[in-house]
Amino acid sequence: MYSKTVMDHFKNPRNVGEMKDPDGVGEVGNPICGDMMKVFIKVRDERIDDIKFLTFGCGAAIAVSSMMTEMAKGKTIDEARNITNKSVADALEGLPKNKLHCSNLGADALQLAIKNYEDRKAGKPVAQEEGQDKHEHIHGGKCQCPYCDADLVGGAEFCANCGQVIEHEH
Repeated sequence: MYSKTVMDHFKNPRNVGEMKDPDGVGEVGNPICGDMMKVFIKVRDERIDDIKFLTFGCGAAIAVSSMMTEMAKGKTIDEARNITNKSVADALEGLPKNKLHCSNLGADALQLAIKNYEDRKAGKPVAQEEGQDKHEHIHGGKCQCPYCDADLVGGAEFCANCGQVIEHEH
């Protein structure tokens, strides 16, 4: 059973969408359940000025993403670092045990967006943006998924391990 708060954030999610020119991006996924979250942040004066999310997943994953963005918006980077899976689940008035992993994804995506922001600010190289991964054949003619490195079966249209669509011929 979901709380009224979870249902409200699921039916009326806040801060949904992609952000142009974000200062930080964090993306996480759980290939077992299929939930994927991507968080975008804009930072001004070391404060999260704007935050958006894209989530592919169940109602709990959407509610977690929405609540997490509400909790992070307006916070300093240091304050946002204190947002945890437990604090998100508590703010939603709890989640069923089998959906607690969703709160991990929300907090993890936020922390990765903060790290990405800090790396960019420090001039460190950052991981390739989504869509830049290349499908390549490795030694011996084996194919591997560019997202999770699992072996692919010849002719596969998607990775059986992580569910990502394989757009390149193999």
